Amino acid sequence: MSSEQCTVLMESNAAAQDLEGRRLAVLLCWLFGNGCVLAWNSMLTIEDYYAFLFNSYHPTRVLTLVYQPFAVGTALVLAHRGARINTRARNLAGYTLFFLSSLALILLDAATSGRGGMAAFAGVCVVSAAFGVADAHVQGGMVGDLSLMCPEFVQSFLAGFGASGALTSALRFTTKAAFESTRGGFRKGAMLFLAVSCIFELLCVLAYAFVFPRLPIVKHYRARAASEGSLTVAADLAAAGITGPAGPGSGQGHTARLSNKELLLQNKDLAADVFLIYVLTLSVFPGFLSEDTGSHGLGSWYVLVLIAAYNTGDLVGRCLPLARRLRLACRARITAAAAARFLLVPAFYLAGRWGGGQGYTILLTAVLGLSNGYLSTSPCASSRRRPEDTRAPSRTRWGTCSSPASSPAFPPASRSTGCGSSARAGDW
Repeated sequence: MSSEQCTVLMESNAAAQDLEGRRLAVLLCWLFGNGCVLAWNSMLTIEDYYAFLFNSYHPTRVLTLVYQPFAVGTALVLAHRGARINTRARNLAGYTLFFLSSLALILLDAATSGRGGMAAFAGVCVVSAAFGVADAHVQGGMVGDLSLMCPEFVQSFLAGFGASGALTSALRFTTKAAFESTRGGFRKGAMLFLAVSCIFELLCVLAYAFVFPRLPIVKHYRARAASEGSLTVAADLAAAGITGPAGPGSGQGHTARLSNKELLLQNKDLAADVFLIYVLTLSVFPGFLSEDTGSHGLGSWYVLVLIAAYNTGDLVGRCLPLARRLRLACRARITAAAAARFLLVPAFYLAGRWGGGQGYTILLTAVLGLSNGYLSTSPCASSRRRPEDTRAPSRTRWGTCSSPASSPAFPPASRSTGCGSSARAGDW
């Protein structure tokens, strides 16, 4: 980026600082981050109920196996077409699908009167696949959308993403404890929990559709993205009442967009890290932990405690990079740490085979979550320089491309100056 372009961007960011709606936008980004994974976390958190209802079908393993291919496949398709996809329609479709799928779980249980069976389990698997499709729409779309704006929005989204697991665990503990001693309490607690999740997803739909695009600071960043050649923000600007030309020729001095292949090659080490992180995490959590750890004394609470330990560790891990001294900025070290996590596999195996005790397994689960959260967000919190192309289209497309592994990790390119920060030419 030339010094003239950097100066223009600095002036634009200084103007953005004075716009209204920044605090509300940060709060809404936290809400959107929660909504991005709340529905799926809700399904994971009530797996004690599904394990009781579908004991013969191994739901803790099958639901994850159903979810992930649909999430990855849909994300790859969207990444291929990401430069021209309507971001507003994509995100609204994702949050709406989350809402409808959560509602479908409640209706399905009501229709079957909580009796279980093969047909009911097939319906739950269909909903799990729908969650995967919705996640691919929302996660990449939101990261790409917020990458056009200031770092505070991205950081708030990731904070909500990490907090979702801890919130769902706390809520599930509350509903289970409230109904455990009542008749049919197991089912009532699970359905109340799904109802809360359903309402939360509806709030995300309404907030993204009618509130977020009308905030002055959001209008500012999207108008700037359109001037830089972004083709994905036209509908967002129209929803905010802004009309005007947007496209490759609407701005001055914009650079050529990088292709998906070029973006991937520039960040191939981060892509490998994300793959290693989530291959291990999904191999262990939640299926192995809930089915292969032998006997324990917590009864039906054991699975919830394991999930809570993982979610709490994940949240703490995502917060650690906020402290500058705790950031892992070296990409080679991130890769080494991601590979070292595979030592947890024999540790879990030994705990399950020779009875290391439920406390030992809970501790290992917390370490799994801590390392997952920390390594997922370390690339974002690092202070590496931007790629050569810092224009909005490439930032948006990398946000889309970073989602196939269901990871919030994305390159430090999204840490542009904004919201009161200052830019130095050397940082670009």
